[in-house]
Amino acid sequence: MARTEYYDDPNAPEPNSMVVAASAVVTDDQGRILLQRRRDNDLWALPGGGMDLGDSLPGTAVREVKEETGLDVEITGLVGTYTDPRHIIEYSDGEVRRQFNVCFTARVTGGSLTVSEESTEVRFVAPDKLDALPMHHTQRLRLRHFAEDRDRPYLG
Repeated sequence: MARTEYYDDPNAPEPNSMVVAASAVVTDDQGRILLQRRRDNDLWALPGGGMDLGDSLPGTAVREVKEETGLDVEITGLVGTYTDPRHIIEYSDGEVRRQFNVCFTARVTGGSLTVSEESTEVRFVAPDKLDALPMHHTQRLRLRHFAEDRDRPYLG
């Protein structure tokens, strides 16, 4: 299924769903950041996805990291909340969503790096190499907030 992301675009379709989601900035002991290249839009992104009815938000981030990368993680903190109504995501099945995303920090506790059905590549990336990767600016915003090592989470 294809995915198109819009930001502040007057031609974006009207949303027909609201999805609560979680993502995680997972770092290794060298300070590199775990990213996946998404199969649905060919862009690099943090691992994450929608919350199931039986999940907590931190539990969603842990589950999504495992499903999308093969790694087990432990949540260590909060980067921020991302709820900008100008960010619209359209899927080829007709879903057009607004997404409420809570982005956490996490560390690896086990597992092994594996490509999933949702990705074409998964790897840890050095912070100074992030700018060279094709990525939606909403992902870059989360990574920038993480890099700023803020005293308080971003609320937006």
